Amino acid sequence: MFHCIPLWRCNRHVEMIDKRHCSLVYVPDEIYRYARSLEELLLDANQLRDLPKPLFQLLKLRKLTLSDNEILRIPAEIGNFMELMELDLSRNDIQDIPESISYCKALQVADFSGNPLMRLPESFTLLKNLTCLSINDVSLQALPEDIGRLSNLVSLELRENILAMLPESLSQLHKLEELDLGNNELCSLPESIGCLISLRDLWLDGNHLTEIPAELCNIKTLLYLDVSENKLEFLPEQLGGLVSLTDLLVSQNNLEYIPESVGKLRKLSILKADQNRIAYLPESIGNCESLTELVLTENQIQILPASIGNLKKLSNLNCDRNKLTMLPKQIGGCRGLNVFCVRDNNLKRIPAELSQASELHVLDVSGNRLSYLPMSLTTLHLKALWLSENQSKPLLTFQPDEDPESGEKVLTCVLLPQQPSESGSDNLARFGGLESLVNGMADEVWDGKDMNRISSIHFMDEGEEDDDDEKGTLLRRATPHPGELKTMKKTAESVRNALDSNKNEVNNAADGVTTSV
Repeated sequence: MFHCIPLWRCNRHVEMIDKRHCSLVYVPDEIYRYARSLEELLLDANQLRDLPKPLFQLLKLRKLTLSDNEILRIPAEIGNFMELMELDLSRNDIQDIPESISYCKALQVADFSGNPLMRLPESFTLLKNLTCLSINDVSLQALPEDIGRLSNLVSLELRENILAMLPESLSQLHKLEELDLGNNELCSLPESIGCLISLRDLWLDGNHLTEIPAELCNIKTLLYLDVSENKLEFLPEQLGGLVSLTDLLVSQNNLEYIPESVGKLRKLSILKADQNRIAYLPESIGNCESLTELVLTENQIQILPASIGNLKKLSNLNCDRNKLTMLPKQIGGCRGLNVFCVRDNNLKRIPAELSQASELHVLDVSGNRLSYLPMSLTTLHLKALWLSENQSKPLLTFQPDEDPESGEKVLTCVLLPQQPSESGSDNLARFGGLESLVNGMADEVWDGKDMNRISSIHFMDEGEEDDDDEKGTLLRRATPHPGELKTMKKTAESVRNALDSNKNEVNNAADGVTTSV
């Protein structure tokens, strides 16, 4: 015979309660009835301002999340949570962490990000079991001098604070794998940072570093290094010691060169060195056999090393806004190249060997001084070829021509030869972008030979009569820019509407005369 269990005794053993996004302004009283069994309490994204004392009688809690609320203070009773393993108080209005936090001996994961904290309590370093600590964007001015006592830390996030220096004891965190110090006020790093023997990911971007200690290059486990947006003038010659490195980000610094030892980084997959003052790449770059992405935008590079053709896995190569005058023919050796951008350089020709990069889909050569393109490019399956920043389509129609100097077959179109730009961008204006070509205008720095070559496409000057038989060549007018076509269409429609209106008035008048008769 079955007996009915009273309703008040149902669900007595509850281990997890999820009250996230419930617009709560206070902690529901119903939670406290499960004090003997409750292990996880999720109260994120509500409107809580105070934490009531009964909450800290939930002694079995192992996980408590209170992120995205309006909590002003943490009561000292938080020390009651002797079994608490995960605590999330991120994005509240908490100004202080009580010293009693040290009694949470089991705490492993803690997140205090996005609070107006300025310091950590001295007792914080007694949390010996802590493995992951996030204190991002809290106006933290300094770390505890004895932070090295947190010997089990695996991940330490301190992004977007106002840290100006790091304590020496940081080097004692031998289990640390992730260290994020991005967007702080660091001007230097202690040499002891090289003692972080387990470090895999290191963010130092957005600081004021002028140099990186050579000792950092002793970390054989390091996979990811971001030192972008600093004031670095050089990288240590010992850079090649980072034998496991896969990602190196040095963008927006004052670097003038990449050290030769970069060639020892055989596992390097991504190198971003844009917005520096780099004048050349070392020949050893060709030894970085795993490189898939190389970004060199906005530097002072005049020539790429021939060894770049050894980068068989290179997929994305961006050299926009440099001072390249030529490309090595070995560039065709980059068989895996998908995207190749050399916008706004001083290139006068593209090597025919580029066609050997059979995977190339996007080629941007706008803003250069090209007179033609090599015929071999027709063998590529390009999806986009940019000759001008004002192109309306990613691909244009080309036709064969002949280079008057070499006699070789080349490709030409309405946008070739390119006009050099005075402002760092293409000289083809949005409206009337082809006017300079139509009128045969040339820049003074160009050789007359380049502009006087015989093209199989001839553009008519204003007032010139059609005379196909005399010229014996294809004769066509410049194609209007899409913006001009829209204007022409509107004008035509206006004229047509006006004519239709006049026609209707005439017909109405005629009907009126007929009716009166």
